[in-house]
Amino acid sequence: MALARPLRYFESRALVYRHTWRGSAITTFLNPLLFLGAMGLGLGTLVDDGQGRATLDGLTYLEFLAPGLLAAFAMQTAAGDSSFPVMAGIKWVRDYEAALATPLRTRDLVYGHVSWVAARVTFVSTVFIVIMALFGAVEWGRGLLALGPALLTGMAFGPPIMAFTSTLDHPQGISSMFRFMVTPMFLFSGTFFPVEQLPGWLQPAAYLTPLWHGVELARGVALGTGPAWDAWVHVVYLVAFGVVGTALAVRLLRKRMVV
Repeated sequence: MALARPLRYFESRALVYRHTWRGSAITTFLNPLLFLGAMGLGLGTLVDDGQGRATLDGLTYLEFLAPGLLAAFAMQTAAGDSSFPVMAGIKWVRDYEAALATPLRTRDLVYGHVSWVAARVTFVSTVFIVIMALFGAVEWGRGLLALGPALLTGMAFGPPIMAFTSTLDHPQGISSMFRFMVTPMFLFSGTFFPVEQLPGWLQPAAYLTPLWHGVELARGVALGTGPAWDAWVHVVYLVAFGVVGTALAVRLLRKRMVV
């Protein structure tokens, strides 16, 4: 019974997605093709012809880039599905009010929404892994193993961003979050180049970001190179963000929705 109520909300999100999936399906397939083609093969040719392999532990730039992008796209998927849709549920469409008029409680909404985000991240990451393998960036077996780190990365961002969105009254806060948090992490958390190439004073900040831990874990699993730190450190760090973020989302959404 405890699981039935969150699953009801999950089901409602899936029913809505049946009518809107075409809009996201294009970017789900197109983004990996464009990024891996333009940067992995295009820019990668220039990097590999220079001193790239010497600075990437003997990897081609495509091999280095692909797992990092996998984690980064998991982050972006979770962030997108935990921001504007949550504000819509609270303020615009107000389907959260409708759901709370039923036996569903705020924690059921949060657990159901987080489960839906996990499903979305799993689907997007699976597509990305297939395209990675078709590009020759990873072996099929290792690529599929990288689905775990990608899901952990998405879940390290989805619940905290849902909690943050629950406190907002205006979408400008979401835009600022993407501009000043998500985009800088996408660029400077080891996705496109080793963090060690950042200025020394900036490297500790990169190590604190959940995306860096996700990138390192995905890259280590996908390529069999082993992450920079012990794998369990990365796992615990990402899980902690997800668990704390979920608890905060329940608390803040209850404060927002229940008078």
